[in-house]
Amino acid sequence: MPRAARTPATRPMGVLVVLVTEARQAHPVLRPFLGVGVLGGFTTFSSYAVEAHELLCGHHVGVAALYLVATVVAALPAVLLGLATTRRLAGLTGPRRTRS
Repeated sequence: MPRAARTPATRPMGVLVVLVTEARQAHPVLRPFLGVGVLGGFTTFSSYAVEAHELLCGHHVGVAALYLVATVVAALPAVLLGLATTRRLAGLTGPRRTRS
């Protein structure tokens, strides 16, 4: 997947977390199935690592560092936006707390 497509694809991760853990009771394997199996194909951490490695092997240390940091800095707000938007649309105020 092209580098630019990976970060926006993280927003559905936030949506998924809210829908299967906060908005309703879901089967225990649903979150890993959708998060790792389906959405994992869009975010492709393995290609993120390979691309960074290729940049480093090509002696593009600065570009590799920028790529590694910028991807995380862009992806985290996308996940948080997905969480917040879905909570708002579902009428939830925040993460559901479980008792230990």
